[in-house]
Amino acid sequence: MHREDVRNESMKQKLVMAAGVAVLGLAGTCGSLAAEPAPTTREDTAITIYSSAEPGGIPPELYRPLPGGGVPNGMAVPGYATVRHDRVLHIAPGRSTVAFTDVAALIDPTTVTFASLSDPQTRVLEQNFQFDLVSTDKLLLKFLDRPVTAERQSGSQSTSTSGTLLSAAGGLVLRGADGSISALRDWSALRFPELPAGLRTRPTLVWDLSSPRGGEQRTRVAYQTGGITWWADYNLVFSPGTDANRGTLDLSAWVSVVNQSGASYEDARLKLIAGDVQRITPEPRGALTRRMMAVTAEDSAAGFEQKSFFEFHLYTLGRRTTLPDNSTKQIELFEQARRVPVRRTLVYSGLASAPLFGVPYTEREPGVEMNRKVDVFLSFRNEKQAGLGVPLPAGRIRVSQLDGADGSLELIGEDRIAHTPKDEEVRVRLGSAFDVVGERRQVDFAVDTRAHWLEEEIEVKLRNHKSEPVDVLVQERLYRWSNWQVVSKTHEFRKEDARTIQFPVRVAKDAETVLRYRVRYTW
Repeated sequence: MHREDVRNESMKQKLVMAAGVAVLGLAGTCGSLAAEPAPTTREDTAITIYSSAEPGGIPPELYRPLPGGGVPNGMAVPGYATVRHDRVLHIAPGRSTVAFTDVAALIDPTTVTFASLSDPQTRVLEQNFQFDLVSTDKLLLKFLDRPVTAERQSGSQSTSTSGTLLSAAGGLVLRGADGSISALRDWSALRFPELPAGLRTRPTLVWDLSSPRGGEQRTRVAYQTGGITWWADYNLVFSPGTDANRGTLDLSAWVSVVNQSGASYEDARLKLIAGDVQRITPEPRGALTRRMMAVTAEDSAAGFEQKSFFEFHLYTLGRRTTLPDNSTKQIELFEQARRVPVRRTLVYSGLASAPLFGVPYTEREPGVEMNRKVDVFLSFRNEKQAGLGVPLPAGRIRVSQLDGADGSLELIGEDRIAHTPKDEEVRVRLGSAFDVVGERRQVDFAVDTRAHWLEEEIEVKLRNHKSEPVDVLVQERLYRWSNWQVVSKTHEFRKEDARTIQFPVRVAKDAETVLRYRVRYTW
């Protein structure tokens, strides 16, 4: 970077600082601000957060600092919240105007409700949401064709130039009182005589109120805001048992709350809703980039208490917490469950992506590529006797295993789970087995479309390169038609659903096992 560019960049930074100082100074003297009612003390805040994020679907780039800073925009956060403020406001009798500050920048103004708990006859006649906030660019735009003073620093000497601002593109163009034109590029600060009308330092709700009595009134304001979400993260530590297919796990659950709503919620009562709450989906907007600027951790104290709420589950934090704007907060969802029994399963699906047809499929080839990978799953019951038995919100599961050589935890897989009620099974896919492979092929095919029947014979080969035997669950999708019958088989099977059968197969160490079956379709 050239020396002149460095100097200009420094000047721009000084402008931002100077403009901020000027605004702060004006806040106490500008008549337009002085006319507003003095801010009142917020007595109580409660927030209920809803998540529309796909479990594990929020990339880390969304909530970690953007290099070099950036302009936050929480519209990219897939979630929303209902916020409730209880405050004491001074309201003049009759008709008056009240400014309500510290609301979220991404508030939905159509959801605002106002109630006076002291005087039910106090009501809102009109409401305005003012979100044109002060910035250097806004000040320059508002002061076009208006007088400003520019300062320039040369060593220890400071000079100032006053005039009417004609342009701020690529520098300042001022017209002096004598009509002369000055073009300034290396100015260090700008001074403005006042804060322009319409600009505010914080998003503000402005109400036109009617109150017969007036006076100090306790009010309750509620609204919905975007730019805030939550999700669950589960950390599992797997310990294999003496049986290769059995083991135990320790399960920890955490809640991550992302707040990019444009407001901070101090000492708030926090609730989380888990479930699929239907909302009207707005028209899609362009991609927006907002990044998180802070990460905080939560002290241990009273945790979440869950209960059924309508057809959903409500998690209420047993203590107050603070959710700063531009932050991610992590809170323990429930105490760690230890030594939960778990089962390891190898599953081979040769036609994992086979489509299901609404008419009999009589073509010889299925039209999809054969799969050779054998998937690895861990399964456990979400039940009380296993140390769980609580509703598990949808979230991301990370599974690690202890390396006995050095005592370190190593990641062995990651998956997502849907909302899981108690007493249901949780199944986590960890990846594909390295030493076990499968191969599926069609060995015979016959069809008579006039007689409305089709027969197909399938061969599945499983090869185990391990030094111990393995059990593999071969999953076959009978995709051709819903009316079928297995007419011959080398292994027993069980029916999973109307078009899926499963063959439990044991494969000896360093050996191959061949499974064959023949199925007849009729329609």
